[in-house]
Amino acid sequence: MVFTVLFYIFVAVTVVQVIYFLCFSFFAFSKQKKITTSTNKPVSVIIYTKNNTDELKKNLPFIINQNYDDFEIVLINHASSDNSLDFMEKVQQENNTIKIVNVENKEAFWGNKKYAITLAIKAASNNHLLFFDINGKTVSNDWIHEMSKCFHSNKTIVIGHKKLAFKKYSFSNMFFRYANFFTTLKMFSYAKFGSPFKAYQNNFAYTKNDFFKVNGFINHIKIHLGESDLLLKDISNSINTNISTSYTSFVEEQSIITLKDYFVEQRKQTVLFSHYSLRNRFLLSFFNITKVIFYSLFIYFLIQKCLVTIPFIICYFLIQYIIIGKAINKLKEQNLLYFLPILDVCYVISLIFIFFTNRISKPTPWK
Repeated sequence: MVFTVLFYIFVAVTVVQVIYFLCFSFFAFSKQKKITTSTNKPVSVIIYTKNNTDELKKNLPFIINQNYDDFEIVLINHASSDNSLDFMEKVQQENNTIKIVNVENKEAFWGNKKYAITLAIKAASNNHLLFFDINGKTVSNDWIHEMSKCFHSNKTIVIGHKKLAFKKYSFSNMFFRYANFFTTLKMFSYAKFGSPFKAYQNNFAYTKNDFFKVNGFINHIKIHLGESDLLLKDISNSINTNISTSYTSFVEEQSIITLKDYFVEQRKQTVLFSHYSLRNRFLLSFFNITKVIFYSLFIYFLIQKCLVTIPFIICYFLIQYIIIGKAINKLKEQNLLYFLPILDVCYVISLIFIFFTNRISKPTPWK
């Protein structure tokens, strides 16, 4: 009796997982639409910094040297105690497209990153805003062009991809990149179905009109996270959000160094998760739960040598390889495909670990 119940549960979760994969295929097999209209919209690139002198020296040239005719750079110096402001002012003298917003300790709410970003948005000269993180770099000098051309007709929000830097002979790096890839896969797939839930703060674009229409970050100003995710929830709808899948629109960030850093970041995400829409929380949770159950029962039936489950297992992994493999190639993470089953199992183990860790110690919206 128990065996029969477990078998039916296994069949059910396999079907659910396949349905999710088929939904992911709408992104994996889609093509970026060619835009024939003019894309030279005035753009303000907003970059938040706090004690980032070295990163400014290394990565700011990637933005300054962009192949785009009409853009300005708005640099936020958020109460830095290093030489960030001095370096900004020096670069500003050499480049008249740079604007500095200096947030000092004496200002109200000075410790809140969202407040600093709000000041920069107010200071921006252009309606179209593009956000970048100085800890990363663009993969192309056409980044602004590729992201800004996704602004058209009723599309006033653009979500881009953040990839993690590749490191040789590092399985942890491979796992971090796989987890990051899966985040983008879900981000882009949900957005294509008119239910966006997440955006990377270092590759995110929207208009000042959208920002001020919802009074900016007012609904979550006390949460020291979610400059992109929680704002996206407020300003997006089923039709106004676009995604950019062109490789030249990607940004690259240094990979998470340790597993501890990875789990700290994932615990931060659980704080944001509780503020997502009920629909998105259900869909994201249901995917993870059925994935965990699938692998748990897969191991159980493997031990029991249950031949009747083999067709369902073959179906699952075949569809996974085709669809996830296509998405991996699309996001230029080809070498992940060779280790897909192992990485997927590690991903499931990380979900279980984070779940139980959060049951033991509740994450808080720390600064």
